[in-house]
Amino acid sequence: MSDGYRYDLDGLRGLAIALVVIFHLWLGRVSGGVDVFLVLSGFFFTGMLLRRSGDGGPAVREVLSRTARRLLPALVVVLAATVAMTVIVRPFTQWSAAADQVLTSLLYVQNWELARTAADYQAADASVSPMQHLWSMSVQGQFYLLILALVGVLAAGCRRIGRPTALQAVITMVVVVAGGASLLYATAVSHRHQGWAYYDTAARLWEPLAGALLACMIGRISLPRGVRAVLATTGLAVIAGCGLMVDGAHLFPGPAALIPVGAAVALILAGAGADSRARSAPTATRLLASRPLVELGALAYALYLWHWPVLIFYLGWRERPAVGLVGGLIVLTVSLILARLTHVWVETPLRARSTPASAQHEQSRHRRARIVVVAVTAVGITMIVAVGSWQWYLRHNPETASRVGQLDPKIYPGAAKLLDGAFTPHAKMRPSLLEAPGDLPPSSFDGCISDMSTRAVIACTYGDPHAVRTLAVVGSSHTEHWLTALDAIGKSRGIRIVSYLKMGCPLSLGEPMLGDQPYPDCRDWSVEVLDRLRDDRPDWVLSTATRPNPDGPGDITPDDYIQVWTKYADFGLPFLGIRDTPWLHRDGVPYRAIDCLADGGDADTCGMPRDAVLAADNPAAAAAADFPDVHLIDLSDAVCDVTICRVVEGNILIYHDSHHLSATYVRSLAPALDRQIGAATRWW
Repeated sequence: MSDGYRYDLDGLRGLAIALVVIFHLWLGRVSGGVDVFLVLSGFFFTGMLLRRSGDGGPAVREVLSRTARRLLPALVVVLAATVAMTVIVRPFTQWSAAADQVLTSLLYVQNWELARTAADYQAADASVSPMQHLWSMSVQGQFYLLILALVGVLAAGCRRIGRPTALQAVITMVVVVAGGASLLYATAVSHRHQGWAYYDTAARLWEPLAGALLACMIGRISLPRGVRAVLATTGLAVIAGCGLMVDGAHLFPGPAALIPVGAAVALILAGAGADSRARSAPTATRLLASRPLVELGALAYALYLWHWPVLIFYLGWRERPAVGLVGGLIVLTVSLILARLTHVWVETPLRARSTPASAQHEQSRHRRARIVVVAVTAVGITMIVAVGSWQWYLRHNPETASRVGQLDPKIYPGAAKLLDGAFTPHAKMRPSLLEAPGDLPPSSFDGCISDMSTRAVIACTYGDPHAVRTLAVVGSSHTEHWLTALDAIGKSRGIRIVSYLKMGCPLSLGEPMLGDQPYPDCRDWSVEVLDRLRDDRPDWVLSTATRPNPDGPGDITPDDYIQVWTKYADFGLPFLGIRDTPWLHRDGVPYRAIDCLADGGDADTCGMPRDAVLAADNPAAAAAADFPDVHLIDLSDAVCDVTICRVVEGNILIYHDSHHLSATYVRSLAPALDRQIGAATRWW
């Protein structure tokens, strides 16, 4: 006789976490397992609220206490261990980002931080945050609060009108409307900006709401045995193969996510109203209810928390972009051990028991629970104080609170050391390791660059705003970082500098990509900028003319750059194409100069061989030969010597991250840039 417990859904959790871990370790793809978790979360949490509502609505304090007891202790333990490992094995220049992610994870808002930065989640490497996977926990936490508030408000409304029994029907209607709106929104925003949509709560909300809808209706659904067998078999097959069939990182949570969500719904329906372990249950349902998957399901939450930081720290330790078979097995084994320990010593003592127990056993359980609560609370407070203290230190440190400003060129020759052989006395590097992240061009402080989620064209004026001659500075942040020098040149030479900038978007009329994701906003933005240039008719346009070669060493001039040059020619606008600067990476994995230096490296060992990042000849030269009004600027010799591109020259740090020049070094490049612009434009 069935006890009503859904062992098959515990097994579905186990299958989902197995897929998540396997795909993260060895396949570098999104498995669809997280989408299954979201559906199950909506189903279980909403069902629990409905069962506890009765005539008076859910007991909010009790629900919050139960949910916090189930989720927070394990999260705190994993975050504390991650913070400790970060302090031990990673340079102090990475501690601030880790502290931010600890706080956003504890507040269940980390997904918004990742949406803002449009991080590339599906491709794990040593440069990725060990807490990045917690975005899904933030989405779930936000859903829990939203659905709890919704059920509470609707229950109160039904009581007020004297119809408390109508609660379930009203919730069902609201869930249908909200879920449909979320899916429509996800479809639209995924097309415009997939990187944002992937982490956006509003775009993800329809997935747990699908589970919530099932929770509202499951008691009234009775399916024939044959239908349940088809649903179970199909659902299990689809979930198992989803990650191989669908490129979820580029498509979810749009309509393609209906595949794993629909499969999860099918499996929930297939086991409804039956004993999942009985012979009459569908074969796929009995498989999910098998002991190995059920036990793995019990570890699912802890294993999800642990596997990602273990993977990321292993990649950093081995200095490799992938784990390989043996490394993956090591990561899997360590993660399973940590998950088991967390489940037994942290999760289990805090879970309420519904089965009868002796007074002595109950007293022992309460004692263990109190010990866990005290220990986890102490760990959590210590961690919060530590990360808060570090952030306070950074905010009040003069190195991070102010800009570098002008430096004495006799002490800090910067690019002059490479170009003119200027003597470089021994002096402290500037910007320092703490100053570097804030050593940015003026547009970054003025709000004069559109971020990746902003479609609007933002035009700002630098240099001499009253000058007759105009230079339009157009493109991505790799054009932007020259503004420090261009602003100075414009002021001294009487040139009006007008910027049109968007993150990650050199002008493109093709199908631009952001990493390996479509970036349709970039094309729309580019078209509008070109229309403005055609109408405003600046004297010259400046932008990048090359970018790193994605398929090997050196740099290239992409075809979509040449398409834009053709437009300039059609408009009669002369163009200054500046060669892009080297990007720091090891085997394709980016690294920041400040992290390498803080970790014990020096200007040479943290640099790159010149032939690994720059072609022997400027690749834009061949393409520019067909355009009489395209003139090239190449400052490679002001950044690299004949064999190596160092990260420090003339006592000045060249990079403020892994591939953008520091504003201070660009300031030292101003004389060289001034000469090349003058020679190309014949303005001086």
